[in-house]
Amino acid sequence: MELTFGDAASKIIGSTGFSSLTFGHVVMILVACVLLYLAIWKKFEPLLLLPIGFGCLLANLPHSMMMNTDTGGLLNFFYQGVKHEILPPLIFMGVGALTDFGPLLANPSTLLLGAAAQIGVYTTLVGAVYLGFDLKEASAIGIIGGADGPTSIFIASKLAPHLLAPIAVAAYSYMSLVPLIQPPIMRWLTTPEERKIKMEQLKPISQTVKIIFPVAVTIVCCLMLPGVTPLLGMLLLGNLFRESGVTARLHETSETHLINIVTIMLALAVGSSMTAESFLKLETIKIIVLGLLAFCMATAGGVIFAKILCKLSGGKVNPLIGSAGVSAVPMAARVSQKVGAEEDRSNFLLMHAMGPNVAGVIGSAVAAGVFISLFGEVGGGADHAQVVTEAISNIVSLP
Repeated sequence: MELTFGDAASKIIGSTGFSSLTFGHVVMILVACVLLYLAIWKKFEPLLLLPIGFGCLLANLPHSMMMNTDTGGLLNFFYQGVKHEILPPLIFMGVGALTDFGPLLANPSTLLLGAAAQIGVYTTLVGAVYLGFDLKEASAIGIIGGADGPTSIFIASKLAPHLLAPIAVAAYSYMSLVPLIQPPIMRWLTTPEERKIKMEQLKPISQTVKIIFPVAVTIVCCLMLPGVTPLLGMLLLGNLFRESGVTARLHETSETHLINIVTIMLALAVGSSMTAESFLKLETIKIIVLGLLAFCMATAGGVIFAKILCKLSGGKVNPLIGSAGVSAVPMAARVSQKVGAEEDRSNFLLMHAMGPNVAGVIGSAVAAGVFISLFGEVGGGADHAQVVTEAISNIVSLP
């Protein structure tokens, strides 16, 4: 049978993506373009938002075969690294290699500030249950308050994989907006006199202590919360590469090439999950709102507890460093420095703020471990989950 020009043209047109383009595809392509705009022109977390935005763009082009689950597809292979909990722990290894725990060890009380900032995680969990999410979903949403993208992705992939896309986008978006969200809260909760407080210089920490710390924390925390071992274990392994002094090549690789490569793969995988079917839902709006609430509550919790420490120490702790208890390292610490310098240019809070900042990384990972133990397949069990469910149900039903 002869193929006419009209038949050929119709067949070619039918094989293009334009023929299968839906309204949902168009909306998500626009969302991808917004993310690219924020990354390139507004410079909001460009190392993450740019590949996330482009991954979203590729996943919403019909017939692109990028997310084909039958024959493979490049982005589908990348996504397996998220699904099987490979990429987030590798990111944490790089973060550990980049992180100096010295400020935390020099002032151990700042560990409490990292813990206090986790109030945003737990209050948001209750709020998410109130809005109709189950406990697994609420746990994954609450972790957004930790301002830790890899942890949010890790726990979402375990407890609520169907919500991975909006949770990841909310987590990374609010991380990039730290310089805009935190300062008004910090100024509202502190007085000019408190913001001018100068803190004593931190004492130096020996290399021996820095080597013992990651080993000891790994043993204690991972025995208490086995579910957090992939994240916390890789974080502290990366830090041991840094502090041991005998693995220069591994340290250099972890903090540069490895973390850069894994970031590309992780961000593209997250972006590829932002399909119209999974993203254009009412739940997405709820998650975006709850994520903002979580982040604001975490910031406020850290500052308020820092004010308490300020009183107990006789005015030796600047409350601004409490806002760094969220684990957006080192951006949150820089915001503490910036707001303090606005009141007194000779005030240097950066290294003091790094204490609660790195404590926040550990705190958010521990919070994730608690949720996995309670609601996941590790440790907790149905009885524990039932007890927590009844307790939270009683809270949300209060008048």
